[in-house]
Amino acid sequence: MRGDIVQILEQWGHLDGAAAGRARAAQAASGERLDLILTRLGLAGEQEVAQALAVVLDLPRVRAADFPAAPLAAERIPARFLRTARALPVAETEAELHLALADPLDTYTLDAIRLLVGKAVRPAVATPSEIDEALDRLYGRGGPDEGGRTQASITGDIERIRELGSDAPAVRAVNDLIERAARERASDIHMEPFDGALRVRFRVDGELREVEAPPASLGPALASRIKVLAGLDVAEHRLPQDGRIRTSVRGHEIDIRVSAVPTLWGEAVVLRLLDRHALPLDLRGLGFAADDAGRLESLLDRPNGILLVTGPTGSGKTTTLYAALARLNRVERKLLTVEDPVEYRLPGVNQVQVRPRIGLDFAAVLRAMLRHDPDIIMVGEIRDGETARIAVQAALTGHLVLSTLHTNDAAGAAPRLLDMGVEPYLLASVLVGVVGQRLVRTLCPSCRAVTPVGDAMARRFRAASGATVGKAAGCPACRGTGYAGRTVIAEVLPVDESVRRLVLERADGPAIAAAARAGGMRSMAEDGFTKACAGTTSLEEVLRAAETG
Repeated sequence: MRGDIVQILEQWGHLDGAAAGRARAAQAASGERLDLILTRLGLAGEQEVAQALAVVLDLPRVRAADFPAAPLAAERIPARFLRTARALPVAETEAELHLALADPLDTYTLDAIRLLVGKAVRPAVATPSEIDEALDRLYGRGGPDEGGRTQASITGDIERIRELGSDAPAVRAVNDLIERAARERASDIHMEPFDGALRVRFRVDGELREVEAPPASLGPALASRIKVLAGLDVAEHRLPQDGRIRTSVRGHEIDIRVSAVPTLWGEAVVLRLLDRHALPLDLRGLGFAADDAGRLESLLDRPNGILLVTGPTGSGKTTTLYAALARLNRVERKLLTVEDPVEYRLPGVNQVQVRPRIGLDFAAVLRAMLRHDPDIIMVGEIRDGETARIAVQAALTGHLVLSTLHTNDAAGAAPRLLDMGVEPYLLASVLVGVVGQRLVRTLCPSCRAVTPVGDAMARRFRAASGATVGKAAGCPACRGTGYAGRTVIAEVLPVDESVRRLVLERADGPAIAAAARAGGMRSMAEDGFTKACAGTTSLEEVLRAAETG
């Protein structure tokens, strides 16, 4: 060993004294290695940690440029194992194999590969992302016979290797899935056991895509490993369980919501990745057009009332509310939220997670919140009449209340609350505005194309002659989908006198929508068409999102 990794990073200027102290305190409390603590807590990037680790261990530091152009020892080392171990053969002689490792202290992998190749193994240091990208390049993204080997032979090799160390395959498989999902910008990981098979899918830009799964025999071990990380009851396999994991990927922290549900063939597990660093907490960053963002910001400046965000599950409603809270969060204001679950932790905001099993539901928390002298209250969702009535009372007593509601458009919010039992005169006096929204996929910047607007669409949206809209093409950068990322299409409905009158009269959604359009509201479809004309998304995406709910 050549010194201390924290000391080296301090000398190089990659760590300040506070971060170094935090790392050492975490090591003293947990006994974990400093290099792992540094990346898990996001105190240093993986490149800096890898370079310092190479110095400390007196090992070579290899980079992507040093990696081979073709796989080495592919007939002896299963690609599946290399992915799990985060290892890559980079050179070979008659006497030894040079092996790049994300964890050069991983003696399990060194011993296993020494056994497989029958010669000495010389370790070197590389970053996890460099190894992942090289494995994808050299072996492809995986399949049932990765590396040209049969499933039976791969499984047999893995069984031999597994004997070298207890539950290490499950630990590494879980880490690999999480890090790969983060690398591919997945919002969710779905692990689903079936008869003799384990299916793993990532949700990317709202679409599920199947990825290479670990062996089905590892399924129970993977579920148990995830439950341990999430603080769940490992012995309970009969009831659904929910938990949370906080981990670090590529040098920054990620929160993971975990849900385990018993199925016919075992426990299905869904992990939702919540990357706080990737969350744009401003309305324009989420995709709101400048005029809509301005209308919404003026509604947020109201001292009291109810502002609702509507749309189906997965339409980004809670993220919009978080952006609103970020704008409202000032030291002179007290902000309280009640959520199910708390998706992101917001500094300076008092957040409460409901626990219905012990009677801590939305209504109970709301009643308690009113005794805490809040200025602004965010209710994750108005689900029933009692919650709706308490929210109305909170607005009547001088609070600004933000919440979500499941309706297809902004105009449907008032009729929905009236159906829940809110009196029309009360609702008309407190409702200040409604946002309706959906998420649409954005076109890949590397391959997006344009196409003329058809006659029917041109008439529908009163498009200018010769107008074009974005079109998905498909390239390696977007894995052939034509899309990369998502944005909001929205309609912002301020409650003016004409809308308020219709609420008092218990008018239906279409009547309220017509009055709002007359007052200048642009519909979600029109907002989406504008974004399609700008090349942000495609007309197919807009029509899919705006015309379904």
